[in-house]
Amino acid sequence: MGYKELKFEENAVFLVTGGAGFIGSNLCEAILEMGYTVRCLDNLSTGKYENIEPFLENPRFTFIKGDIRELDVCRKATEGVNYVLNQAAWGSVPRSIEMPLLYEEINIRGTLNMMEASRQNGVKKFVYASSSSVYGDHPVLPKTEGQEGKLLSPYALTKRVDEEYGRLYKVLYGLDTYGMRYFNVFGRRQDPEGAYAAVIPRFIRQLMRGEVPVINGDGRQSRDFTYIDNVIEANLKACQASSDAAGEAFNIGAGGREYLIDVYRDLCRELGRDVEPKYGPVRAGDIRDSNADISKARKLLGYDPEYDFARGIHLAIDWYKENL
Repeated sequence: MGYKELKFEENAVFLVTGGAGFIGSNLCEAILEMGYTVRCLDNLSTGKYENIEPFLENPRFTFIKGDIRELDVCRKATEGVNYVLNQAAWGSVPRSIEMPLLYEEINIRGTLNMMEASRQNGVKKFVYASSSSVYGDHPVLPKTEGQEGKLLSPYALTKRVDEEYGRLYKVLYGLDTYGMRYFNVFGRRQDPEGAYAAVIPRFIRQLMRGEVPVINGDGRQSRDFTYIDNVIEANLKACQASSDAAGEAFNIGAGGREYLIDVYRDLCRELGRDVEPKYGPVRAGDIRDSNADISKARKLLGYDPEYDFARGIHLAIDWYKENL
């Protein structure tokens, strides 16, 4: 069963932090389409107002411009809320290496503020964004929860700390928390601009503009690229998961493995381009290979991703053709 068939109480209120971002805005849209009420909290530091503009006239949607680093803002935003989907964070491994203090403030203290506000206001479920980066240098594939290595970046560290707080808030305070270890999410509304843009939208934009993309490394690194609708499903199913599964983190991927050079060739073929890429240095902090074992999420959340890489990339390319 996909997420569109899920049923919540008729007057359910969802708070999506980082709701103007890539993942957050897609969550807002999906929940509104299901007929429920959504609050979006975002300071627009990385999120975009244009991502939520189509929702502003919907009476079930409220935008709160605010920062999760301010506890009072988090308290007010969570009043009367049933489900919190905490996506507010700064991504990008390279940027975290340049700005570790800022990542500490936003990704750790901000998430802790949201957990505390949710506890104080009696939120039913607190679902938060973690990352496959928590696996660090552990070499074994597929990546399985409980088999993590040494962390390779401040970003990865912030996500590991969030997971530990999630565990403690369940054990000590009874807040049902669920960590979503995202594996290279892609799809509509993912920003192709900027030095820290994710690889798929960046390649698509460059190929559409006739530019020559740069692949960092030899192109043989692999990723479990995960289409956005799978992530929406995981978040919403976590909101209905057993309390016994709370305090845990779950791999949210497609369960596949794509080599970056193959992805590049696929994009060239789909876009009708024949361009040899340039190759650049390996990025500091990057994991070489990534592939999710999603059996824990299947068992405890009922997660059953509908979109494999091939189906997802077709949909993503179609969206960028219409919107770039």
